[in-house]
Amino acid sequence: MPSSQNVQGGKAFGLLKEQQKQKLEEINKEYMEDQKYRDEDDLPEKLESLKNKYAEFDLNDQGEIDLMGLKRMMEKLGVPKTHLELKKMIVEVTGGSSNTINYRDFVKMMLGKRSAVLKLVLIFEDKANGSPCKPEGPPPKRDIASLP
Repeated sequence: MPSSQNVQGGKAFGLLKEQQKQKLEEINKEYMEDQKYRDEDDLPEKLESLKNKYAEFDLNDQGEIDLMGLKRMMEKLGVPKTHLELKKMIVEVTGGSSNTINYRDFVKMMLGKRSAVLKLVLIFEDKANGSPCKPEGPPPKRDIASLP
């Protein structure tokens, strides 16, 4: 059986992502057991969603989102930011203790009461993607009088 050192390319990336998601899952369990968050609605679903979103932008697979990961995140969400704005966003999330955003900081920001630019962008993006405003089912029948 080949050792993990022989795994390259996509397979290695897949393994890294899997290990990373395992680590994030462990942190999610801490939040599930934390009394502070017990009143949070849909906590398991929220944590699962945060885990997936975080893993998508942790580019260096070190368990942290760095400046370039945040830059890519903002570009993908359609709100590109300057490096100065990105640095301010990281300080806002970490309180200035780090120049990368770790998963705990990310979850605290998303579940916390404090408003941060990153949180607002992500909430807005979720609402835009999962907008329940779209009518479901077949379109209503139209008659000639309703045409413009």
